Amino acid sequence: MSDGTNGVRREYLEALEAYIETQGETALSRAYELGRRAMVDGLGVLDMALLQRAAVNALVISAAPGRQAQLVDAAAAFFDELLSPFELSLRGYRTANETLQHVNDTLRLQKKAVEDANRELEAFSYSVSHDLRAPLRAIDGFSQILIEEFTEELNDEGRSYLLYIREASQRMARVIEDLLELARVAQTDIHRTAVDLSAVARRIVEGLQRATPERIVSVTIEEDVTAAADAGLLAIVLENLLGNAWKFTANREDPRVVFGRERLHGVPTYFVRDNGAGFDMTQAARLFRPFQRLHAAREFEGTGIGLATVQRIVHRHGGRVWAEARIAEGAAFFFTLNAE
Repeated sequence: MSDGTNGVRREYLEALEAYIETQGETALSRAYELGRRAMVDGLGVLDMALLQRAAVNALVISAAPGRQAQLVDAAAAFFDELLSPFELSLRGYRTANETLQHVNDTLRLQKKAVEDANRELEAFSYSVSHDLRAPLRAIDGFSQILIEEFTEELNDEGRSYLLYIREASQRMARVIEDLLELARVAQTDIHRTAVDLSAVARRIVEGLQRATPERIVSVTIEEDVTAAADAGLLAIVLENLLGNAWKFTANREDPRVVFGRERLHGVPTYFVRDNGAGFDMTQAARLFRPFQRLHAAREFEGTGIGLATVQRIVHRHGGRVWAEARIAEGAAFFFTLNAE
């Protein structure tokens, strides 16, 4: 037993003896003070119980048999008062624990409410987007018929208006398709497998080259880049990132696009870099919000939904996505995937 504990023990025995003799409130107050100081000094309930036992051995057992019962009652009353600070502390802990449990229950209910609301919103968005496709196809189709079969009956201004209608309907159709994809991403179950991202990237670049055969772009794809991820969802990520790199290098004389992997702070990190238009980093927080565009539509086409889809997929894999860029010097998009 340490010197500190011995000191408390001596004081305890003296105070107990005083209480047995006087049965007074002063001695009980002294017991409470000893208990409070014991807590401050780091003594626990078990330590105080050992002191009580030592006191019983010293004062009660050695007493005359006829007085032992009285001394036991006195020692018990004294010990109750001694433990009051510990009891108060325990009650405080219980109250805090109950409050914390209540807060946790409330947060769980709020989280469920938010998830339910998000699911309803996603279902509503999917339904609305799906229902809008049919009338848009009709607008585009009948506009095309007017242009092809009634062009002689329209003047130049009329034909221009029809072209504007077709362009607007096709642009809206692309927005709807992107919204539907964003909704599908939120609802799709993730099935992780070993994905060869290098092969996926090559397939995407081959498609971009077929779509724009007039362009000559220097593309570097690191070999053997793999990840434990959902193959379909990661293909969407790379389609958006590589497609953006391809698009935003359109005005460069020496367009370059690179896909690879590196370790940042010990974490496998995948990236797509380009030397294209870049963007102002002060606007980077807007990048992954739906419908946010950092370049005018007349410069580079797009709906502003692709990066929001990328972020949602990456987050669903437990990773994060971010970008670095400089205006007119290119951009780099990085993402991580939490392997489960």
